[in-house]
Amino acid sequence: MVKQFKDSCAELKKLKTIVITALLIAVGIILGQFSIQLTETTKVGISFIATQMTANLFGPVVGGIMGGVADILKFIIKPTGPFLIGYTISAILGPMIYGLMLYKKPIRFWRIFLSKTVVAVLINLLLGTFWSYHYFGAAFWAAIPAKLLQQVIQVPVQSIIYYFVMVALKKAKVFQLIA
Repeated sequence: MVKQFKDSCAELKKLKTIVITALLIAVGIILGQFSIQLTETTKVGISFIATQMTANLFGPVVGGIMGGVADILKFIIKPTGPFLIGYTISAILGPMIYGLMLYKKPIRFWRIFLSKTVVAVLINLLLGTFWSYHYFGAAFWAAIPAKLLQQVIQVPVQSIIYYFVMVALKKAKVFQLIA
């Protein structure tokens, strides 16, 4: 784990990493504009691909930085309420977990599914519910069932989407251009 953080920090010294990360931030923001708002707190979209791909390609440090920067830029471009730092912390921690679990590892569906599950439980379900409780006074345990259902649906769907995107990019030899 320490090596992954060191290697990911080393990625920050490469201009190619900075440029690709900036492009993926832009892609993520654009994809986020096409998400569908199901409820006041639930959106469905594919902007996760850009965030997860950054963490996958460049590790937990670059992924965390990208997640935080993207979250702040999304708020500046299209605020949907007050800026709440807790959600930015979640936007940093999720990609860090993806980076720890996916960086410099072969593309495998089970690994993607496992990383999505860990982020879904720790960040989206528990920490996300805590932020709702902290900021809005939402009942923590009362909010868990709805958020759990959302994660049970999103994890497999997003895992399948991300897996096929990564396999297609690998077959197209896109990653050879990045290396």
